[in-house]
Amino acid sequence: MPNYIIPLTDAEAWAKSWQNSPPKPLAKAHLIPLVVLEELLAIPEVANVRAYMGVDSSGQQKLMFVGVNGNGDDMTDTVFSGTVPCPNCCDTSSPLYNP
Repeated sequence: MPNYIIPLTDAEAWAKSWQNSPPKPLAKAHLIPLVVLEELLAIPEVANVRAYMGVDSSGQQKLMFVGVNGNGDDMTDTVFSGTVPCPNCCDTSSPLYNP
């Protein structure tokens, strides 16, 4: 099974890249492996999930997920990624693809 956990230092670099120089064109959507959400929601004290946008070192757009505790604070001990952006992984028949 793939490991979807990324180091916090990578997550910080990806988020900084997105915020300082958003890629063009932007992804239309991201495919999120179900195992990412299952593993994230299995972490004790996770009350919610927050997603951050990022760009990895190869220029691929990513979504990163962290658990959020009951106080609304990010739980950055474990950061998940592993999403696949659209284009590359799209449902072109979806009414949301080209609304």
